[in-house]
Amino acid sequence: MVLEEKKEEMIEMLQKKRYTELKEVLSDINNADVAVMFEELDMKDSLKMFRLLPKAMAADVFTYMEPDYQEDLINLFTDRELKNILDVLFLDDTVDLVEEMPSNVVKRILRNVSAEDRKEINEFLNYPADSAGSIMTNEFIDLKENMTVEESLDKIKKVGIDKETIYTCYVLDASRKLIGVTTVRTLLLSGRDVLIKDIMSKHIISVSTLEDQENVGRMFSKYNFTALPVVDQEERLVRNYYYR
Repeated sequence: MVLEEKKEEMIEMLQKKRYTELKEVLSDINNADVAVMFEELDMKDSLKMFRLLPKAMAADVFTYMEPDYQEDLINLFTDRELKNILDVLFLDDTVDLVEEMPSNVVKRILRNVSAEDRKEINEFLNYPADSAGSIMTNEFIDLKENMTVEESLDKIKKVGIDKETIYTCYVLDASRKLIGVTTVRTLLLSGRDVLIKDIMSKHIISVSTLEDQENVGRMFSKYNFTALPVVDQEERLVRNYYYR
């Protein structure tokens, strides 16, 4: 069943308060598609459906939404709902959100994150001008080690149009730690059912967010790279990466 047909079906379920069935249907749809569908709904219906999502799924769907729509949702959220989303978001996604939102929304976001996260957000937004962290871009593809090649290529096709480069893909664990690297070439030359963990390279060369730009430039020359992952002190891939 195409997404448009599902959308009409779900609106009917919502109107008839068949919430259990609606949850099941939503759980079977890709989170990026759920975000697109919500943005096409009346805001009232969208908010009702959003509130039916499990916490982790809600946070992921939220990251796929356009900033204007995120702002509209935040303005409708209770503080508790906003905190539930922020508790699950990766820190880099929260930083993205803070950078996109107007000051009144930013103040509300910062009130609903932990003191530790608030400190890290402020540090992230104030990287030294000559550091790698100050010249990163968020245009990268991230994969999970248990994804198949087919699932990975499907993701690249779905989100790749918005990325600066899709050649290098980074493999992250549940805590967003960088655990491997692969390339589109490797994916295309591998079987569709092969798992990413079996073809990714675990030999990772990365730089820290505070690495001096000149040192990063020397690494590009030394290794003939076109991109380098930028990680924080816990080896987590941050929201951006340094590129040529």
